[in-house]
Amino acid sequence: MPGLRISAISFLNTAPLMWDFEHGDGGRDFQIEYTIPAACAAALAANRADIGIIPAFTYAEIPGLVILPNIAIASKDRVRSILLVCKKPIEQVRTIATDTSSRTSVALLQILLSKRWGGARSFTPQAPDLDAMLREHDAALLIGDAALLVRPDPSHQLYDLAHEWRELTGTPFVFAFWAVRLDALGRTPANINLAKLFQRSRDHGLLPENLAVIAKEWSARLAMSEGEIHSYLTENIHYYLDRENHAGLRLFLECSEEAGLIPKVPELRFLGPVAFGSTRK
Repeated sequence: MPGLRISAISFLNTAPLMWDFEHGDGGRDFQIEYTIPAACAAALAANRADIGIIPAFTYAEIPGLVILPNIAIASKDRVRSILLVCKKPIEQVRTIATDTSSRTSVALLQILLSKRWGGARSFTPQAPDLDAMLREHDAALLIGDAALLVRPDPSHQLYDLAHEWRELTGTPFVFAFWAVRLDALGRTPANINLAKLFQRSRDHGLLPENLAVIAKEWSARLAMSEGEIHSYLTENIHYYLDRENHAGLRLFLECSEEAGLIPKVPELRFLGPVAFGSTRK
């Protein structure tokens, strides 16, 4: 019988979460496909996947999901991989090309524009190519690996959206988490505890010796130094849905409802008991 279908994200920041599935035997009971965050959510919604790392915003749009507890892709402050690149000061920006990879980042930008930067702007979804995006727009929103590769340019102003959210609200920002379709739970083998399996993979991926392996593997892929990758995974990304991150997630969903981006704040339903985990930076 085929295993449960996992839709995972092909970005650097998910590498620690996928450690046991890629370097151990965690994947033996699953079918795994890699894609972008928005496509993970679409796969869950269309029943093409049973488990997926979904953008936080899309959880409000897909019924019949539960969240695996105490795992997240979050940031306590600067994240480095969600950047608004502007050719002029943000107050003068009128047109923005938005990366099609994640709707959460677009929703976050809409909230920041409304509450911090003077109101709505014109958005154009576009593939993540900075030069092409800025050719006909005042600014470009990039996420994930494409954002990490942006280098300082004196003609550009960079806004780290997780930092801007922290400045605005005083809370961290949760970008994504593992979600499972309820109808898949009945097909989960009795000997598999999904929450513990995915938490254990995260814990193994964050071991110093394994982070070193990830940094070496991804350095060649992204043309980034191993030191840059290590600092990103340990200083910019937080992999626990702790109390503070949970509060930030709730606030983001409330702001999304207030802005008319979602019809209502969904109940955050978890698979099994919730024990808030590490609060380390």
